[in-house]
Amino acid sequence: MNILYLLVPLSIFLVFLIGLLFWWALNNRQFDDLEAKGSQILEEEEIRQNK
Repeated sequence: MNILYLLVPLSIFLVFLIGLLFWWALNNRQFDDLEAKGSQILEEEEIRQNK
Protein backbone atom coordinates (compact mmCIF):
# COMPACT_ATOMS: atom_id res chain seq x y z
CA MET A 1 0.00 0.00 0.00
CA ASN A 2 2.91 2.34 0.66
CA ILE A 3 4.06 2.03 -2.92
CA LEU A 4 0.89 3.85 -4.05
CA TYR A 5 2.20 7.00 -2.34
CA LEU A 6 5.07 6.91 -4.81
CA LEU A 7 3.37 5.58 -7.94
CA VAL A 8 0.32 7.87 -8.04
CA PRO A 9 2.29 11.17 -7.94
CA LEU A 10 4.87 9.74 -10.30
CA SER A 11 2.24 8.74 -12.84
CA ILE A 12 0.53 12.14 -12.59
CA PHE A 13 3.90 13.84 -13.13
CA LEU A 14 4.61 11.66 -16.18
CA VAL A 15 1.19 12.43 -17.70
CA PHE A 16 1.83 16.16 -17.37
CA LEU A 17 5.35 15.81 -18.76
CA ILE A 18 4.15 13.88 -21.80
CA GLY A 19 1.36 16.42 -22.31
CA LEU A 20 3.85 19.28 -22.19
CA LEU A 21 6.16 17.56 -24.67
CA PHE A 22 3.27 16.92 -27.04
CA TRP A 23 2.09 20.54 -26.72
CA TRP A 24 5.66 21.75 -27.44
CA ALA A 25 5.87 19.55 -30.54
CA LEU A 26 2.54 20.88 -31.84
CA ASN A 27 3.56 24.50 -31.29
CA ASN A 28 6.93 23.98 -32.99
CA ARG A 29 5.21 22.52 -36.07
CA GLN A 30 6.76 19.08 -35.73
CA PHE A 31 3.70 17.38 -37.22
CA ASP A 32 2.84 19.82 -40.04
CA ASP A 33 4.26 18.02 -43.06
CA LEU A 34 5.11 14.40 -42.40
CA GLU A 35 5.69 13.31 -46.00
CA ALA A 36 7.87 16.13 -47.36
CA LYS A 37 11.16 14.99 -45.83
CA GLY A 38 10.66 11.39 -46.93
CA SER A 39 9.92 12.34 -50.51
CA GLN A 40 12.72 14.92 -50.50
CA ILE A 41 15.27 12.14 -49.96
CA LEU A 42 13.95 10.24 -52.98
CA GLU A 43 13.94 13.35 -55.17
CA GLU A 44 17.54 14.16 -54.27
CA GLU A 45 18.63 10.66 -55.32
CA GLU A 46 16.84 11.03 -58.65
CA ILE A 47 18.56 14.35 -59.29
CA ARG A 48 21.97 12.83 -58.50
CA GLN A 49 21.33 9.85 -60.79
CA ASN A 50 20.26 12.10 -63.71
CA LYS A 51 23.47 14.18 -63.61
